[in-house]
Amino acid sequence: MTMTMKSKNTLRMTLRASIVSAMMLACGSAHAQQMTDGDTHSPYILAVDEYCPAPGQFVNDLPEYSPGDDAAAMAAKCTGVIGGNKDQDRMISLGAWGGYVTFHFDHSIANIPGRRDFAVFGNALKSKQFNVMGGSSEPGVIMVSKDVNHNGLPDDPWYEISGSCDTDSAGKVVFDYSVTYTRADMSDIPWTDNQGGSGSVFRNSYHSQEYYPLWVNDNTLTFSGTRLPNNAVLMKRTVPVIGEVSEWVLMFFRCGYADNQPLDLDPANDDDRDNIDASSIDIAWAVDGNRQPVSLDFVDFVRVYTGLNQTVGILGETSTEVCGAEDLHLDESIAAITAAGIDGVSEAHEATETARYTTGGTMINAPQRGLNIIRMSDGTVRKVLIP
Repeated sequence: MTMTMKSKNTLRMTLRASIVSAMMLACGSAHAQQMTDGDTHSPYILAVDEYCPAPGQFVNDLPEYSPGDDAAAMAAKCTGVIGGNKDQDRMISLGAWGGYVTFHFDHSIANIPGRRDFAVFGNALKSKQFNVMGGSSEPGVIMVSKDVNHNGLPDDPWYEISGSCDTDSAGKVVFDYSVTYTRADMSDIPWTDNQGGSGSVFRNSYHSQEYYPLWVNDNTLTFSGTRLPNNAVLMKRTVPVIGEVSEWVLMFFRCGYADNQPLDLDPANDDDRDNIDASSIDIAWAVDGNRQPVSLDFVDFVRVYTGLNQTVGILGETSTEVCGAEDLHLDESIAAITAAGIDGVSEAHEATETARYTTGGTMINAPQRGLNIIRMSDGTVRKVLIP
């Protein structure tokens, strides 16, 4: 499976997972598990590495773009929003189909046999009008990668998490799908795909900002990956006195995706960390480009991209939102890293500070009381608490 972002200029990120690399990982010939220095570690996101949204009604707003921001600045703003928490009131939007975010933790996440390993949280809600398994589900496809070359960058083979649609909607999932969006300032954003389809990300009256990511200088954006089947159903019922009411309901998929089901869908599972919600992921579900299972002992990077190319009436395009992520077995991950051996720690690089931001994404020129987000010369992002 390949996921790319490109334009008229050469801008391409190839993420096809090779069978050879998968075999090397399975045989244990490449050990790259790592963790930062210190006695304590967090189960939540340390930093966002890439933020590459497709056009959408919340792009340039979640997080907010400021004149002069570049890709690194926008990634740092995303870190300020979704790093270190799983707060559903703080989120970033990935825009229409294909838009993505890549992030990492302060340690490798271990693949614990028979357990769900991590969760990616969104803002999905259950319908209050209709008693169905649906509501505001905007599923994001999840990918994982292991830092085999141990350079701290998400440039190793990527593997997709095989979600429930692969079996529940067999024949309706489109693999090797590709969409190209073309800039159209303050207008509907047209797109074409590699299946002969076309359409637009339509502007609405609720959002006045530009829909095309303003920090991208190129006039086209192309994304490739897996397209999930449409999940929108227009439901109607008659209510006494009020009469007929209708609602677009975005049906939940069973498992394997971000922003798919609400956290409290099944309150009985609140204390079960392996079933925190339907967005909990087993690393064992990872597959290669031929949809064959791969064996990963640890993963270092997680990527989420919008999985639906769907416009739903007044709701507009279906766009995945991300509120945070969590290692569901932090202690086990740290123990597994210690037992397997560490190739290095991610803070060992001699890097210098290039920019500093508040958690709200505002650039500052000097340390400021509270949490500071620091962009380093090696491309990493650090969080420092100033008392």
